[in-house]
Amino acid sequence: MPTVRFTRHLARYFPKLEDNITAPGATVAQVVARLDQMHPGLAAYIVDDTGALRRHVNIFLNQELIADRQQLQDPVADADQLYIFQALSGG
Repeated sequence: MPTVRFTRHLARYFPKLEDNITAPGATVAQVVARLDQMHPGLAAYIVDDTGALRRHVNIFLNQELIADRQQLQDPVADADQLYIFQALSGG
């Protein structure tokens, strides 16, 4: 199963969220859906109502930024690592 890592700021909203967790899925969208089943409400921080990646969120698949920000259909293999980051904005 793919390994998923998050920025630590999500821990205050999801205290049981581990640093490295595994979640099954053949696409990024499937992994996000499974993460939301494991931690209800987590997907709302990652994707919008249409399932598209939120504006200030980036997901890296291994070392590459995912290509499909709208439907998250990038394929994921069992040995892959996903890194989910929420960018900080403001001035």
